[in-house]
Amino acid sequence: MQHYKDAFIDLMGGTMGGVACVYVGQPLDTVKVKMQTFPTLYNNMIVCFLTTLKGEGVRGLYAGTVPALAANIAENSVLFACYGACQKAVAYLTGAKTVLDLSPLSNASAGFCAAFFSSLTLCPTELVKCRLQAIREVAIIEKREPERIGPWKLTRRILKTEGPAGLFRGLTATFAREMPGYFFFFGGYEASRALMTQPGQSKDEIGPAKTMICGGIAGMVLWVAIFPADVIKSRIQVAGSTSPMLTVLMQVVKNEGVLALYNGLGPTMIRTFPATGALFLAYEATKKLLHSTLE
Repeated sequence: MQHYKDAFIDLMGGTMGGVACVYVGQPLDTVKVKMQTFPTLYNNMIVCFLTTLKGEGVRGLYAGTVPALAANIAENSVLFACYGACQKAVAYLTGAKTVLDLSPLSNASAGFCAAFFSSLTLCPTELVKCRLQAIREVAIIEKREPERIGPWKLTRRILKTEGPAGLFRGLTATFAREMPGYFFFFGGYEASRALMTQPGQSKDEIGPAKTMICGGIAGMVLWVAIFPADVIKSRIQVAGSTSPMLTVLMQVVKNEGVLALYNGLGPTMIRTFPATGALFLAYEATKKLLHSTLE
């Protein structure tokens, strides 16, 4: 029964963390996706931000918020629930008495395994989000008026024209992004918490400010490690490409240079520190609340 209770608490913690992450970071995520997908239109994050704000208003900066919420809630609830289960598996395999005794490397390995399952829930919602964020730029390139379309209508259109497989464009790139990314993510978070823990103190007692800092560090480490894979994923999903990930990668490098794989890194790094800090703060606070309520 305790295992089910722990899984429920991890799932709810991940859910609340995903909500906090989206509302804090969505505007700069929109800027990131546009810079990744349309490097000829935007080579500066401030220009991209102001152009979007002028052309589409604040609503444009929050384009794709509904699928982003769905993506983050689905991803983080599954991710953190599976992370807790994988921590227990790693503890069993390494001979650790409890998950609290795991090293940062062991926690990183648990995050790597958990990301496989969360990727399956993330890919379809992330695809819809990216297409909604880039809808104005696609219309400009195709020389037509941008249409107003919501996430549900777009999802139905994708299913009608491309079939269920259309919602999983970029799945390989998602795996390539998520699994190594969350190795660094959870490893960076746990290592930061260990460094900030005072003698005689547990990692759960470092306080909200240090928890946010550790979460911010984890997010920055993740994005530096995985950003090229994220660029390729965005290109594949926005274009609806069926080309293999490596083919798209080589085309980008050949036609635009290696630095094109880091288009949008600036707004991502600015966004990720507060957004991921908010994610872990909400996650840890929800876990503490539920543990005290259910026990």
